[in-house]
Amino acid sequence: VNEKQLEIARKAIQKSVEKLHQKKAIQIESVDKTLNSINFSTKTEPKSDENLLIIEAVPELLDVKRKIFAALNEQFKGNDSVIFVTNTSSLSVQEIGVKVGPQERYGGLHFFNPVPLMKLVEIIKNVTTSQQTVDALKEFVADIGKVGVLCKDTPGFIVNRLLIPYSGEAVRMVERGDATFEDIDIAMKLGAGYPMGPFELMDMTGLDTGKFVVESWLAMNDPTLNVQRSELVNKMVSEGKLGRKTGKGWMRRKGVFGRERNPCPATCERPKPPTCSTFWCNPNCYLVCSGGQVLDTKTGKCKPLSEC
Repeated sequence: VNEKQLEIARKAIQKSVEKLHQKKAIQIESVDKTLNSINFSTKTEPKSDENLLIIEAVPELLDVKRKIFAALNEQFKGNDSVIFVTNTSSLSVQEIGVKVGPQERYGGLHFFNPVPLMKLVEIIKNVTTSQQTVDALKEFVADIGKVGVLCKDTPGFIVNRLLIPYSGEAVRMVERGDATFEDIDIAMKLGAGYPMGPFELMDMTGLDTGKFVVESWLAMNDPTLNVQRSELVNKMVSEGKLGRKTGKGWMRRKGVFGRERNPCPATCERPKPPTCSTFWCNPNCYLVCSGGQVLDTKTGKCKPLSEC
């Protein structure tokens, strides 16, 4: 941790809060109130008279996380009310916290990106986590307007345990030539009702993050973990195509990573389905309607493709 990284974090938080105001999700007063309530520092100030919840959220590197907790454990020694938690998404909560003294006051809180918008928080109960600590974490999650789900300290917890194999199979379908990644995304959005397809989601979370999780799971040699390496993903990561964070990933068309949208195509080569809401002509523009028409998502009215 250094001052440069703190300044980067401060600017990112400020941008995030201001964006919520621009969307009219919060009042202007809340912007200043939120920013003023955060203290940016490279040091921790132990205060034995306070109830503290310390959330570690450094990169997914086991040794780094252990060093952080070893230092925190030493600094807050004697504070019998402090609770330590890790925000890991893929590592073992138990293995991260081996340096934490009060094991009954240690667990996990896994937030989901983008944190200001995603309601879910996985509350991870380690084998030594006390019920009192679990209750305190549940209360904290509710107080900040999130929805908590309780789970054991197992690889991937709930969401990633299901999501990583799902994303991996989507990639293998592309590698086998079963379907294009565009069509797979369309199929899962319109067929399964998902708000995002697997490739859109990989772009948002980062291909490097997914690769790291797969490698860490493979290292466990656990036959119940349904994961395989992908040469295609490895190649993309090595080329810096990590998704939204680098502006390059599965979605290579202009406008996918920003506000600007592609213009609607003059023609749609896909077959016409019977209703307006069952098939995309262009995921960024119009829905195909019956009779060779399209649904303008801005006006909610259908019109001929020739007017597109």
